[in-house]
Amino acid sequence: MVGNNVSHSHKKTKRKFNVNLFTKKFFWVEEDCWISLNISASGLRTINKIGLDAALKQAAAKGFLNA
Repeated sequence: MVGNNVSHSHKKTKRKFNVNLFTKKFFWVEEDCWISLNISASGLRTINKIGLDAALKQAAAKGFLNA
């Protein structure tokens, strides 16, 4: 997403709103392996709430996984 930085004098310069993504490693108990995911902060909260296996199944059902 693109927007403007607005200074105190109301001079406007272009800026980008970047996605809050970071790389996180998880231990997947059902498959007995470590996986590395590029995940957002809201995705991390979802994994903490419903668990990794349920979150991966939910993401696959919505078509977010490309593996």
